[in-house]
Amino acid sequence: MKIGILQTGMVPEDLSPNFGEYPDMFKTFLDGHDFEFEVFAVVDGNFPNSIRDCDGWLITGSKHGAYEDHDWIPPLEEFIRDIYEASLPMVGICFGHQIMAQALGGKVIKYHGKWGMGTQEYTHPDGTKSRLLAMHQDQVVEKPPEAEIIAGNDFCKMAGLAYKNKALSFQPHPEFTNNFMEGLIKSRAGVTIPNDQAEPALENVHDANDADEYAKIIANFFKSA
Repeated sequence: MKIGILQTGMVPEDLSPNFGEYPDMFKTFLDGHDFEFEVFAVVDGNFPNSIRDCDGWLITGSKHGAYEDHDWIPPLEEFIRDIYEASLPMVGICFGHQIMAQALGGKVIKYHGKWGMGTQEYTHPDGTKSRLLAMHQDQVVEKPPEAEIIAGNDFCKMAGLAYKNKALSFQPHPEFTNNFMEGLIKSRAGVTIPNDQAEPALENVHDANDADEYAKIIANFFKSA
């Protein structure tokens, strides 16, 4: 099965030599599930020719906001709607989660004054909980009509959305390693993230999380869609 990775952002230059780019992280995250990958840097305007170029689609995270005025965002939203209408499997992570929601009728905002980062705990509709790494200020505040909330917490009520059997998205980053998240927080602390928020996140960044389970969830979604 061929998964097209729609790259919507770049890893900070000081971290990319050690950790690679976001598509590299997803390839490692989903390794062992018999996927073939092709990367399209839509952030640079490089789009696929057709939604049929791949069997499924995965949208990465980004430093950009879904509501920002960038030339590549309107065609990405149109591409997302086309994928959805064709019922091809689609997964979005962080920015991918947000841009999917926005494209399909939801609303994304910048949450002023607080970040969700480090190891975060999420509750699912059946009462079970999971822990994943997160790094975001923006979040979905109104879900699209066909979306169902499948994960959330007090800070981010809509951290996971399922769109029937057609699409799946998550606000946290199961593809991030603990070391990358630590480096990302340190690179932004005191710059875009207040130190008093960065310090608690650094204390829990190496806690155990459920990334391996989410790799199975996402892989199974692609294979069964």
